[in-house]
Amino acid sequence: MRGAKLHYDGLHRCPWPGEDPLYIAYHDTEWGVPEYDDRALFEKLILDGFQAGLSWITILRKRENFRKAFDNFEPAKIARYDQRKIAALMNDAGIVRNRAKIEGAVNSAKAYLKIMEEGPGFSKLLWSFVGSKPKDNTVKTMASVPTSTPESIAMSKELLKHGFKFVGPTIVYAFMQATGMVNDHLVTCHCRSKIGKVKRPARTRTAQAKTARAEKIAKKASAKKIPVKRNSAKKK
Repeated sequence: MRGAKLHYDGLHRCPWPGEDPLYIAYHDTEWGVPEYDDRALFEKLILDGFQAGLSWITILRKRENFRKAFDNFEPAKIARYDQRKIAALMNDAGIVRNRAKIEGAVNSAKAYLKIMEEGPGFSKLLWSFVGSKPKDNTVKTMASVPTSTPESIAMSKELLKHGFKFVGPTIVYAFMQATGMVNDHLVTCHCRSKIGKVKRPARTRTAQAKTARAEKIAKKASAKKIPVKRNSAKKK
């Protein structure tokens, strides 16, 4: 069943982050917070594709490496990657070295650019599947959380039609959860009530640098198995 878990700081959270400081920080400050930025949505979708067959914490620990390797997930740059660049990525131990996923990211970048040029925009297209506003689910246990929904199936079909890769219904639903299109925080999780009330900060180099530093600190703390104090309401 698994309901919300009580942590060392006295807060109840969804159980999936466990005790990992990096995972807890991600749960508290990112997961389920509505994301409307086109490029940020593209980044998350590509990373979710790389997660296929793996756990999200594996990708999260490599996220900064991915950002460096993939030019901060700028679609216009990724769309121009040639075989030489792909070969270099295949030799980059800091990312998941899967040729199909790397080539899939290049194809997805091309599809993204076409949507941005000819369509309503990437964010508007994706959010249209939930009526352009977060869908607030009432989930009491992890057993009640679906792995796909009619909305994720429809979004998956639309993305595949445009040429995106690694965007099956299950991957897409995980993406929808993470980007706040659906609120699947458990009803007893402390994050549930404040999700949607605070917008994510603008994507800037300064903000990204701060995030990278925070992730490094969390990784060191996780390795030493010591708790990291954080203001869970500060960053959304």
